[in-house]
Amino acid sequence: MTLPTLTERERAVLAAVIDSFVRTAAPAGSRRIGKEYALGVSPATIRNTMADLERKGLLSHPYTSAGRLPTDLAYRYYVDALMRWGGIRKRDQAKLERELGDAEAGGVEDLMGKAARVLSLLTGELGLAVGPTLATATLERLELVPLSSEKVLLVFTIESGVVRTVYVDVTTRIPRATLQAVSQALNERLAGSAISEIQATLRERLGDLSFGNRGAEELMNIFVHSGPDIFEWARREREIHLGSAAALTEQPEFTTSERLRELLLLTERRELLASVLGDRGGSDGPHVTIGAEHGQPELDDLTIVTANYAVGSLQGTVGVIGPTRMPYDKVVSIVDWTSDLLTRLTP
Repeated sequence: MTLPTLTERERAVLAAVIDSFVRTAAPAGSRRIGKEYALGVSPATIRNTMADLERKGLLSHPYTSAGRLPTDLAYRYYVDALMRWGGIRKRDQAKLERELGDAEAGGVEDLMGKAARVLSLLTGELGLAVGPTLATATLERLELVPLSSEKVLLVFTIESGVVRTVYVDVTTRIPRATLQAVSQALNERLAGSAISEIQATLRERLGDLSFGNRGAEELMNIFVHSGPDIFEWARREREIHLGSAAALTEQPEFTTSERLRELLLLTERRELLASVLGDRGGSDGPHVTIGAEHGQPELDDLTIVTANYAVGSLQGTVGVIGPTRMPYDKVVSIVDWTSDLLTRLTP
């Protein structure tokens, strides 16, 4: 997006209007801006500058006697050209380190859920966290563990130390020696390949294997014919964890029952959020999308701020969703710091 060229005075007035609106949720008039911000010019000059900013598409005028409101373009200009971020309050750092440190022992999933909840608490927005993409990850090892005469546990060890398990029903008890033989054969054919590649070529990889043993043949038949189901966890892995929406309900944008209902419906639209977040996997540093930039009408009055974290060579995403009227400096700094912390905490 090409941003308009602004004079220093226009930049100062725009920053003041955005700050005022973010704090008060009320349109900003020239008298208030002149009184609350040391711009060194008269209210009349501020009013004329506001009119210039409106002509450039950065401010809107809801009705004749009202002050001005920032547009999505104004927020984009602020994020790209005016925002200063990089540090968060010590007490917020301590809160994140304490809460996420306690969740570290529970693995990546527990960390994601806790990160989303803590981000909601610290930013006043709706926190979100997305697990790493495992479909493109490499399978390092597969192990078959007997549980009972009717169940076998498949243990998948993926790159970066991520582990996933799947329960498989069998019709007869399978000796441990047979399970070890099948595990060895599966590892010879599957280990070292990406999960998505394994799913696509499972029949070709395993179709010619033969053991001459009923239990082993049953397991191989399950793999060959139910392979896509066995690896379904990889396709669904980018599950979106959301924090509490209660923080957003306190914001003026969601005081009406209709807007609140739309917000709650949005939290159920995980596939919509996943599609919007799907393009952020390769971005470095914080990523901010505002209003219509999302390409989804349901998100036209919302902002999404995210940053990626690393689990070894894999990547996940953490961030927040909130109204476009957002304290961007604070939110971007917290999200960025949280992503760095998650990278340090995950194996």
